[in-house]
Amino acid sequence: MHRIILLFIFPLLILNCQGEKKQESDTKKEIVIKKPEKVMKTLKPDQNNGGLTFPDGFGALVVTESAGPSRHLAVNDNGDIYVKLKIDTGTNGNVALRDTDNDGKADIIERFGDSPNDGSFATEMRIHKGYLYYSSELVVYRQKLIEGELIPTSKPEVLMVDRYPLRWHNAKTLAFDNEDNMYVTFSAPTNACEDLRLTSGEPDAIVKGEYPCSQLDILGGVWKFSDSKLNQSQQDVERYATGLRSIVAMSWNQEDNSLYAVNHGRDYLHNHAPRYFSEWEDAVLPAEEFMNIKQGEDYGWPYTYYDPFKNKRMLAPEYGGDGKKVETKYADPILGLPAHWAPNDMLFYKGNQFPERYKKGAFIAFHGSTNRTPYPQGGYVVAFVPFKDGKPYGEYEIFADGFAGVDIIETKEDAKYRPMGLAEGPDGSLYISESNQGKIWRVLFTGNKDEFGAENLSKMEESKTKSYLKIPVENKDKLVSETKNQ
Repeated sequence: MHRIILLFIFPLLILNCQGEKKQESDTKKEIVIKKPEKVMKTLKPDQNNGGLTFPDGFGALVVTESAGPSRHLAVNDNGDIYVKLKIDTGTNGNVALRDTDNDGKADIIERFGDSPNDGSFATEMRIHKGYLYYSSELVVYRQKLIEGELIPTSKPEVLMVDRYPLRWHNAKTLAFDNEDNMYVTFSAPTNACEDLRLTSGEPDAIVKGEYPCSQLDILGGVWKFSDSKLNQSQQDVERYATGLRSIVAMSWNQEDNSLYAVNHGRDYLHNHAPRYFSEWEDAVLPAEEFMNIKQGEDYGWPYTYYDPFKNKRMLAPEYGGDGKKVETKYADPILGLPAHWAPNDMLFYKGNQFPERYKKGAFIAFHGSTNRTPYPQGGYVVAFVPFKDGKPYGEYEIFADGFAGVDIIETKEDAKYRPMGLAEGPDGSLYISESNQGKIWRVLFTGNKDEFGAENLSKMEESKTKSYLKIPVENKDKLVSETKNQ
């Protein structure tokens, strides 16, 4: 009897040394999933890095060319990838991907999700405490992940319901702290809480804003929920912070145990107040605001905007501002970023694969502008903000470029890809999703970490002269019509 038991155990020990042997229920074939750190040693970037450029020493391989129009993504401890899709009909709004032969490419791609797709701003996908959390426009769900199973089989649990109708900027982005709390964004559908009933009919009349802005009762902020209680709504919980127009990029920073986000700044300064703001100012103002969000703080929307040239919070024209009046009673961002670039995800890097300077810093996916007219659109990159002593250190850097595939982006339709989501793999790889076709890249570092320095970054710094990365200079830089006719 003892011999039989030992003979049975011995082969299992051998298998565990070689890798975890799994039975994939969908394909009915045995697969071996190596530990992520072992896979990393055998992976190499694609020859052209999937069309992207990085600082020297980095490369990328394409996990899949098309998972479907993608929003945020998450990577499990075994390397499985989960993606939220931008679809507004039917069910099956999530995608799961698995690499079965350890070449870094997805071999299994399967749609799932027993819940309705209620709007095209469905966004979130996060893994937290062994659960897969994801959001539609109106509902936050979670499903238990089972070891070895790619697709969660339990019925989705409803954690939070937005009880108000669908509206613009309705993404529900999530972040989790270390005390069983879940933070959810409720963004506002307007630029400055406009009230056209208060605006006169003169051609250059200043659009007026509602004061106080009634949207702030239920929108324009972050609310704090339990990460496990079912069927919660805003009415059950406290508002964590207010004065935040539109947040899609949000993350909890474990280094200082604090919430961070990058806020979408408003549009139409020139349209709303042409006597005070030129078309150039409309293109370069206001900043996208990188924020350390504190409980109880008011960040000034819709009454203010942040000017990255003056590094000051300014009174909005809808509320008496003229481009010169400073407003000091609201909290400032920790860093002003280029106007209209559309920050749609952020990630604090915790891994050890990349050079030391990247650890604890923030990657930001800029989806790309739609309204820098009459100048070329801007953004369409993944940027990096170095941190030192818990604060941004220096300027933002271009980390990944080449998504657009063109030199001049007149409209968003000109861009081949639009970076959307970021996730860190268990081996420290950085995953990037995009929203047009659902292409996914896995970024690797294959250089010498000890020698990584300014020379590695130089070509990316030079890329800031490109039309879609340059901050236009008034009366000097070319308009779209001029660049198209070169």
